[in-house]
Amino acid sequence: MPLTSGSKLGPYEIQSSLGAGGMGEVYSARDTRLDRTVAIKILPEHLSEKPEAHTRFEREARAVSSLNHPNVCQLYDVGEQSGVRYIVMEYLQGETLADRLKKGPLSLEQLTRIGAEIGDGLQAAHRSGIVHRDLKPGNIMITRSGAKILDFGLAKGGAVAGSAHDLMVTLSSPALSDPLTAEGSLVGTFQYMAPEQVEGKEATACSDIFSFGSVLYEMATGKRAFEGKSQISVASSILEKDPPPVVTIIPTAPPSLDHVIRGCLAKDPDARWHSAADVARELRWIGTRSGSASQVSAPPAALPVGRRLRERAAWAALAAALLGVVLWLALRPTLSTPIIHSSLLPPPDTIFDFTGDFSGPPALSADGTQVAYCAHGAKERSAIWIQPLNSSAPRKLTGTEGGTFPFWSPDGLSIGFFSEGKLKTIPVAGGPVSTVADAPNPRGGAWGADNTIVFSPDYRDALWIVHPHQVDAKRLTTLDQNLHSTQRWPSFLPDGKHFLYFATNHGGASLDKYGVYIGATDGQQSKLIISTDSTAQYAGGYLLFHRETQLMAQKFNWRDGTLSGAPMTLIDRVDYDPGTWHTTFAASSNGLLLYQAATVKSGYDFMWLDRKGNLVGKAADSLAYNGERISPDGKRVAVALGDPKPDIWVFDFARGSRTRLTFDSGFHSMPSWSGDGQRVIYVTQMGMNVANGSSIRAKQSSGTGQEEIVLDGATVPGGPVSFLWPQWTPDGKYLAYQKQNGPTNATFWAQPTTGDQKPSLVLQPQSPQSRIVQTRLSPDGHWLAYTTTDSGREEVYVTTFPTPSGRWQISQNGGGYPFWRGDGKELFFAGLIDATAYAVELKYNGTQLEAGIPQPLFVVRNTSSVGTLFDVAPDGQRFLVPMTQRENADLPMSLVTNWPALLDK
Repeated sequence: MPLTSGSKLGPYEIQSSLGAGGMGEVYSARDTRLDRTVAIKILPEHLSEKPEAHTRFEREARAVSSLNHPNVCQLYDVGEQSGVRYIVMEYLQGETLADRLKKGPLSLEQLTRIGAEIGDGLQAAHRSGIVHRDLKPGNIMITRSGAKILDFGLAKGGAVAGSAHDLMVTLSSPALSDPLTAEGSLVGTFQYMAPEQVEGKEATACSDIFSFGSVLYEMATGKRAFEGKSQISVASSILEKDPPPVVTIIPTAPPSLDHVIRGCLAKDPDARWHSAADVARELRWIGTRSGSASQVSAPPAALPVGRRLRERAAWAALAAALLGVVLWLALRPTLSTPIIHSSLLPPPDTIFDFTGDFSGPPALSADGTQVAYCAHGAKERSAIWIQPLNSSAPRKLTGTEGGTFPFWSPDGLSIGFFSEGKLKTIPVAGGPVSTVADAPNPRGGAWGADNTIVFSPDYRDALWIVHPHQVDAKRLTTLDQNLHSTQRWPSFLPDGKHFLYFATNHGGASLDKYGVYIGATDGQQSKLIISTDSTAQYAGGYLLFHRETQLMAQKFNWRDGTLSGAPMTLIDRVDYDPGTWHTTFAASSNGLLLYQAATVKSGYDFMWLDRKGNLVGKAADSLAYNGERISPDGKRVAVALGDPKPDIWVFDFARGSRTRLTFDSGFHSMPSWSGDGQRVIYVTQMGMNVANGSSIRAKQSSGTGQEEIVLDGATVPGGPVSFLWPQWTPDGKYLAYQKQNGPTNATFWAQPTTGDQKPSLVLQPQSPQSRIVQTRLSPDGHWLAYTTTDSGREEVYVTTFPTPSGRWQISQNGGGYPFWRGDGKELFFAGLIDATAYAVELKYNGTQLEAGIPQPLFVVRNTSSVGTLFDVAPDGQRFLVPMTQRENADLPMSLVTNWPALLDK
């Protein structure tokens, strides 16, 4: 019986019916706890007695719960009441792709954009071992935030086969005017099934690629790829026929689109595109060229890496010629400069370094004739490269090895960058490197017209100012302790005296208080310009900034700091690094725009590295991780997973399973384990201000039982406070945590778990200018490794716990992220100057400690800067590193001339 308005399932109050399908009825409902609208799917009454229906229903819950991607409908909760099984999911506003197609085919821009989003979501499922098996327009929702894949009711984490009898029974069903999802062992929708599914064979990720191609064909032409008067004739068409080429139905369609779709619809699974990511990448390739005056030809199929490298010389020559034309068109005096899309390849045998703590995103010179960026080879440190845009010959700047975050002098003759804990400069033509100021862990700089440099010397600091020929750098701005913990990514405005910068809080800030600010070199009060999650830049009368997946442009009067008009989408998908709050783009005043399209994996892969930094395996696929901690037995890892609001999950390495522990709307981070591995403790932030809504919570690592509030920041004396890095001692006798009333100056406390439970202060900063950053208890609970800036830069120290006695410095030239070996005989940390992982041998004599000399292990490259850089297996032989495995790291950046004209379309 259908549910009526006002009835309840657990805490969810039904509002109205949204529709029904073969495997569920869907309702809108109100979550009475969080006061939000959700969608609830229940198992329909006529299937409630069928065991296979229960199995498929539960399979959908498991499948969707393991996915966390912006193009997949999000699962919130599961439950059962009075025999009614239900799933609570994200409530989406929009229309299905099926409804949209009733109005006719999509435009090329819509097709490439929405198609690429579908590909991204499908790839996320495939990386998690999930095959959808029923991808069709009715299972795709078009929303304001992008395409969302729905209904994993037929999804399976593996293969499925149907018997010949099942196939014949299903094919005997009468044809319907709408696509039919058939009952039986053969599951899916006939018009979109792959040949191997029709034959009753295994359904794999390649089968979803075929269905994806059928959907793309319908999006392009408005017609189904495979039609027939009966199910048998449809099946015969799928097995034996190819649909008419797209260009014969839509003559204006680019041949490249037909090439992509036919690569999906190959009868042989091995002949199809190898991944949904390949299809998404090709669609974006077509989309970026749809605005060009020249006809788009079919792109080549994805090539093996070796062949790509052999052909790069020829492509580089072609790119150089095109770049020369682009530069000439951009610089010549004309009022009718066309829009031209071109590409910029990485230097031979290197890949770009655009994300992470030790990276170098592209920076255009003021006149738009040159670009600087960081790249590295297989066995080389990252260095700064200079690329004139009228040449195919990038040049490495000698002396910049290990350099990060390059920026140009106003005359284009010098480069500023960061290396070895210092702000440095170097002539573009080559020459000696000059050291300007200290910068232990920097986040960008900008060079003003009066030859002053504004820079961020540390990832938790205000902005500083210095003249290149002086050494008296001074703090320029002030951090509002109640709002921000970082100011970064300055960029000068045309007068060379005012500049933009980004300010936010590592622990969460008020939505209307973090974003892009305007400041001045004379120290006048800063002003918030726009709330956003990333750096911004002024160019051509516009403020360019990041929003969700897009690069936006809005009219901006920099003289009075006011925006006007509506923000407009400039680039639909642009690469964004959430770990450093940086978007990969650069613009010049003459209309050039350089950017990296978002064709990389979302988030980070968990990779196993040995002590030499060699990859020895993958622990988990690409997801938006926000901190991780390996269990005491080394068999599982607790992670904070999700963007923008992560939840706590537990991954089992051996079984490949994932268990979600948190389901509310809070921001969950910094997980840690109990000594017996039975519970996970973590921080929950319910409010958007770092000093409000913070609590320490715990739950059984199996996912069972209720969540426990261990410590509430609102009830702590002197509160409200926020918490960082909670952890239990292995014997469970103490709860240790950092406590702070603002974004800086955290203190470290030990609180007994029995008795009066009165907390005692263990550590505090030695001066108002210093801070405690990270803390990690030893495996036996008697020692504490921590980092502090008491010496002027962040270093690693060890003291006794719970009563501090003695202080031993472990790092010698800047260090962070300390981790213990399982037996406590080694301590590992990351060098913040050279981006290298170190190991230090430890020997104990009662309460005395003898620390060895730090031994370098491997360079920490392309890692997440959110949460932790790595964790160490108990035996100290393997390191779990969340790495950005960039699918397009050796592919070109995109270059657009006359980008403002894109806004007039």
